Amino acid sequence: MIRNLFPHPGLSGLLAVFWVLLANSVSWGSIIMAGIVAVVVPLFTSPYWREKPRLRFGWAMLEYLLVVLWDIVVANFEVAWIILTKRDRDLRSAWLVIPLDVTQPEAITALAGTISLTPGTVSADVSACGRMLLVHALDVGDRDEAVARIKARYEARLTRIFR
Repeated sequence: MIRNLFPHPGLSGLLAVFWVLLANSVSWGSIIMAGIVAVVVPLFTSPYWREKPRLRFGWAMLEYLLVVLWDIVVANFEVAWIILTKRDRDLRSAWLVIPLDVTQPEAITALAGTISLTPGTVSADVSACGRMLLVHALDVGDRDEAVARIKARYEARLTRIFR
């Protein structure tokens, strides 16, 4: 019964929390609406989920979140420095093609989202076969080094999280 009502309990919890945050109010109305959204959205979308992603919670996920948060903070300062000190013609922006080792759509989405969250980079496209990710970087010295850094810092950790 509960499994039928909450086919994706993690998604339900996340939706409820975000609904209350977006409502910017912890009133009975926002809590009731959060509960309705948390039940209805997963119920209607569950037929479209091929299978639930199997995640490894614990140290692997905590490490990933800490690395991403650190990289976001550092990249903010790097981008600010680039904007303040480099002329446009001195920028070495580049398109990076990242070969993907992760195969789950959720892991690819998490990787693309992480790259886009980090200032100075944005994910632009995933190949039709799902094996390549196209990323634009604001200032890149060595393309191979930038690709290796993304694969080592993010994709390797995502591989451990998504089993």
